[in-house]
Amino acid sequence: MDRSGLHDTGGSADGDMALHQEQTVDSSILREVCGMFVTGVTVITSGREDTADGTTVNSFTSVSLDPPMVLFCLHRDSRLRPVIHDTGAYVVNFLAGPQERLARAFAGRASAAVQAEATRPSLTGVPVLSQALAFLSCQLVDELEGGDHVIFLARVVELGVLRRNQDPLIFFRGSLGALADEPLVSTPIWDG
Repeated sequence: MDRSGLHDTGGSADGDMALHQEQTVDSSILREVCGMFVTGVTVITSGREDTADGTTVNSFTSVSLDPPMVLFCLHRDSRLRPVIHDTGAYVVNFLAGPQERLARAFAGRASAAVQAEATRPSLTGVPVLSQALAFLSCQLVDELEGGDHVIFLARVVELGVLRRNQDPLIFFRGSLGALADEPLVSTPIWDG
């Protein structure tokens, strides 16, 4: 392992041994390495009417198609955690490339107000951001402790695509941005 904390994955026997030894992981290096994984950007909304709140996250993933389940992770001290817990539901709002301003507005501790955005109620009563690329309305199934984060596992009860002709907003190497202006190749990815 070099000074950066990254492993040399060359074919040497010593390099292979280092991969199997438990190491202390530097959180800043972990953030840098995980930043090499491109993710979409979402605003999670929860609450109803005056209690509605939202925050920007990129830790969303699909879990199961049958039953339809998804999850996302949220820092355990997040202002949105008690809102989700009390509401028992949340909406995943997928953002489009031109919505960087919206993502940044919901990213800070002094977040944008959901009430100031154009919304419509989902089946659960949680607001859907009307300008989102797509959304998933979810009923909370479980909250799991995950270190300094909480994992919110939920069943999808409503979904929709609101903007078919826009590219998503993405997060890569600590920066927000739209996809490059290159033709998209429609190659299926098979889940093995």
